[in-house]
Amino acid sequence: MKVAVVGGTGDFGLALAQRLVEAGEHVVIGSRDAERARAKAAEAGAAAGAANADAVRDVDLVVLAVKAEAALPTAADLAEAIGATPVLSVASELRFTKAGAYPAEESRSIAERTQELVRGPVAAGLHSLAASSLAGGKSEGDALVCGDDAAAKELALELAAKVVTGRALDAGPLASARALEGMTAVIVNLNRRYRGHAGVRISGL
Repeated sequence: MKVAVVGGTGDFGLALAQRLVEAGEHVVIGSRDAERARAKAAEAGAAAGAANADAVRDVDLVVLAVKAEAALPTAADLAEAIGATPVLSVASELRFTKAGAYPAEESRSIAERTQELVRGPVAAGLHSLAASSLAGGKSEGDALVCGDDAAAKELALELAAKVVTGRALDAGPLASARALEGMTAVIVNLNRRYRGHAGVRISGL
């Protein structure tokens, strides 16, 4: 699979790229700064690094791994370059207070709003995975993926299975991204309270 990791110079994007390279995938790291993308690609052992608009061309899947506040503007900017290529949205929009992390007040997920901006089908997933966990190897636990397009979801599940020790599981339609993104707040709160690296493991399946 040829994968473009947009935001691949950030902590999560770079760790994800490294795990995918280890799994034998053809990875292109994208960034607003092409020079920085090339440097990080060399660090990760990726096939190439390029400016975002160039990175997303001629790949099988685009992973939108930028920070939550940049996800929608980036998707809008790259919509033409992405074309009909499937997109995997991994961002979670959170509110941070002294009491802890909360899901965003917006009723629709970032993934659903991304689907309104790009022509290709959007899947969502990997919200339970932390950059710090991925940086050291495969993330402990399962990965949950959702989406409305079967082919796009299958690509996302295939990718997810390569970066976790557990299973990649189909969590239903794209609307489920509201729950998956909100789950990130729960995991952040757990990690803060117990000073750990929480993940998700589904039992009974």
